[in-house]
Amino acid sequence: MTESRDLPPPPAISELTARAQLALFLDFDGTLVPIAATPDGIAVPDDLAARIEGLADRFAGRLALVSGRAIDNLCSHLGPTAVAIAGSHGAHRQLADGSLLGGKAAEISDAVVAAMRDFASRESLHLEEKAHGSALHYRSAPEKKDVVAAAMDQLAAANGLATKHGKCVVELVEPGADKGAAVEAFMALPLFDGSTPVFIGDDVTDEDGFAAANRLGGFGIRIDGDGPTLARYRLPDPDSLYDWLDL
Repeated sequence: MTESRDLPPPPAISELTARAQLALFLDFDGTLVPIAATPDGIAVPDDLAARIEGLADRFAGRLALVSGRAIDNLCSHLGPTAVAIAGSHGAHRQLADGSLLGGKAAEISDAVVAAMRDFASRESLHLEEKAHGSALHYRSAPEKKDVVAAAMDQLAAANGLATKHGKCVVELVEPGADKGAAVEAFMALPLFDGSTPVFIGDDVTDEDGFAAANRLGGFGIRIDGDGPTLARYRLPDPDSLYDWLDL
């Protein structure tokens, strides 16, 4: 791994597309929109969905959004978006026409969600409930990081689940639900076959996506962030990504 802040910026996208047929995999929070204090506090440009669809057209449909958010939550902020999407850290995947990829994803139990809800209430934290995994946000109380991590790791272990630790958030998901698996599933489709995957994200949970892109002959671009990463390049913020993509 390389320290994020030591990474160079990526070559111009026109230079990359002259060398190879690219497929783009884009995280959402912290990548296409700045991180906000709460999941619902994000500022999304009114025309972002149309711009993403236009970007997908430029790459002949070889584009997918890969987010920790549930797909319905993502679409509630973007509006209807005719591109491939993987939500809940890749557990739930659909194609641009809305059809499922890989069947219906497993849902975590009501009992686990209730336990997370009770913990969030006791600790005055925000719980983002999703069908395929629920996320406990502690951005309002970062000093509770260790308490939150220990409690969620224990709850996950007792219920055969996995934890995803991100920027002031811990999410419980089914084992095997990660962004790298989503990249591999999309890359196995005829539409994506033979292309070079480029995964773009900002958080620890995006490292699985970077790893998958590397395995498949592509690379990752880290947005902001510090610490070790599997990404090859870095851009400082979402605005610089928009400039790089001409989005």
